[in-house]
Amino acid sequence: MEGKVVAAPEYCHANFTYYFTKAFWSDPVLVKVLEGKRPCYFNTGVMVVDVNKWRKGSYTQKVEEWMTIQKQKRIYHLGSLPPFLLIFAGDIKAVNHRWNQHGLGGDNFEGRCRTLHPGPISLLHWSGKGKPWLRLDSRKPCIVDHLWAPYDLYRSSRHSLEE
Repeated sequence: MEGKVVAAPEYCHANFTYYFTKAFWSDPVLVKVLEGKRPCYFNTGVMVVDVNKWRKGSYTQKVEEWMTIQKQKRIYHLGSLPPFLLIFAGDIKAVNHRWNQHGLGGDNFEGRCRTLHPGPISLLHWSGKGKPWLRLDSRKPCIVDHLWAPYDLYRSSRHSLEE
């Protein structure tokens, strides 16, 4: 992990500014946290943590501190990533994107389908609003949704009951 606490596939083309509210951007003390840093999007559900470094660095406490500020001021949107961006701000070990083929849930704004990135893939991740079970059930699947269909336990049991 090259001395880093967290390793994950990074996506530096994402505009992380949307993760934070006007309350964050208008507070000079909070904005200073990101000054001179290059935070990139990464999925907090698909990361590797050096647990010894995590504990020594009191990172749980740091995440909780940002969550307390969030509770008081509503400084960010969109789940668990913002506190990690504020804490690590690009200081993570980037790993190959094959470890998180993210975005299969489509574009969060227009719901457009996305394709697989080239090369080998180790994890398929339907991040985003479009979930394969919803699109398959509505008979409006994206081309990659068929990859998920064999794991749909509900659909499998429903078909057995219907037959």
